[in-house]
Amino acid sequence: MRVRLSTLCRLLAALSIPAIPCAAQNHPAASEGVQVAEVAAPHGAPTARAPGEATKANQINNWTLAIAGGFFEGTFIRFAVELGKALDDGENLRVLPIVSYGGNENINDLLYLRGVDLAIAYTDTLDLYRKSGQIKDIDQRINYISQLLTGELYIFARPEIKSLQDLDGKKVTLGTKGGSATTTGPIVFGRLGIRPDFVFVNNTIALEKMKTGEIAAIVSTGGKPNDLFVKLQPEPGFHFVPIEFSRKFADYYLPCPLSHDDYPQLIPVGERVETLCMSAVLAVYNFPRTSDRFRRVERFIQYYFERFEKLKQPSFHPKWKDVSLTATVPGWNRYWVAEEAIAALPKVPGLVGAEQSKRGHAATTGPLDLRDRDALLQEFIQWQQQNRGKTR
Repeated sequence: MRVRLSTLCRLLAALSIPAIPCAAQNHPAASEGVQVAEVAAPHGAPTARAPGEATKANQINNWTLAIAGGFFEGTFIRFAVELGKALDDGENLRVLPIVSYGGNENINDLLYLRGVDLAIAYTDTLDLYRKSGQIKDIDQRINYISQLLTGELYIFARPEIKSLQDLDGKKVTLGTKGGSATTTGPIVFGRLGIRPDFVFVNNTIALEKMKTGEIAAIVSTGGKPNDLFVKLQPEPGFHFVPIEFSRKFADYYLPCPLSHDDYPQLIPVGERVETLCMSAVLAVYNFPRTSDRFRRVERFIQYYFERFEKLKQPSFHPKWKDVSLTATVPGWNRYWVAEEAIAALPKVPGLVGAEQSKRGHAATTGPLDLRDRDALLQEFIQWQQQNRGKTR
């Protein structure tokens, strides 16, 4: 027998059972995070707001917005926390970082989770959603404000795994469902024609299963230094498996070697491990100009561009120093408010081109043809060789 929610709420009220959830789900202010309960809780505990509290609640919520970060130990959540720290302005702007299921699921949260205005995700994630065809007009609904950090792809394996091909048919964990590795891992292996037996196991548990041979390798993503591997106690023979860059990866990925300086306990002195990296973006839902949430996002973008240099201070993640506000992200549409903010920036001759070529990105709104990609790749490798050994 079906019972309508409104009927159920009246029934609960008649039986003196608290109906707070019913009120919150149906009150128009609930979607803005305003507490609306005005009833007494069990045992007579008062819950109704005192006179004047409605004004305080409105002030707190008026300029507050939320950003989906990632797992507690990941790089994304640190970036989200630091955005909140750098842009905080009391009642004028407050950014709430959310510990989420990871970069892949962040796009889903941005689309559907109540109260999420911004999210951090890797560039290949949108391509996965686009190709699934399950979400209508995703390119218009999800935009980006700026490029963020560059994150590395890590494949950490048991001693008998000498190459990626050795993982064909073996159990390989992508971490927890929803994380960025669940997007990047299958894309990379698929393009190489390798078919591991993918499983979803928490990295901490997976490392123990690697010791017993139940799992052959871990696939992980994140900007270096990645806490998972920085804190990892070395096991005999456990190692990073190299991933050679090729034209198969030229749309979303770049070559990014790992060295002893990055993970001294895992990579011997003088050795390096080739891998791929991908850009993350600060994604935003394309709210209509007339919506209440649009004005909050608009103010966030204003603060973000005005206070961006603050994020490069020593107390923040070192990868903020590599972020380019003006770099174009192939395959994504920049949010028009951010475009206007960029147009208002002081023009510094040659700066934009230098920043973009340094990262292997071109000033284009679409994917590059293969000749342009190869030229940019060679320029990137030259830049990388010239700057190797310098302090990052």
